[in-house]
Amino acid sequence: MTPPGPFATDPDDHRSWWALAVSGGVPKRSLYVALVVGPILTLINQYDAIPGFGERSFDLLKAFLSFCVPYCVATYGAVTARRAGGE
Repeated sequence: MTPPGPFATDPDDHRSWWALAVSGGVPKRSLYVALVVGPILTLINQYDAIPGFGERSFDLLKAFLSFCVPYCVATYGAVTARRAGGE
């Protein structure tokens, strides 16, 4: 039997994972995490691009990913916790 998760082969299991990811306040909490962690990661990753600190140009893709990664991690953690709790 395939364990539950986002990569499960059972289509019903996959739909239920996505349903949990977009309900119950998960997107809102994940957005809050991304808005707190994203700027910190951007500062760490783009420190050389800050005027006066380095000569590198600002990379928008890296900045975008610095917000997407915490959002995805928070969403995955919330859905996994909800599934483990029997919701």
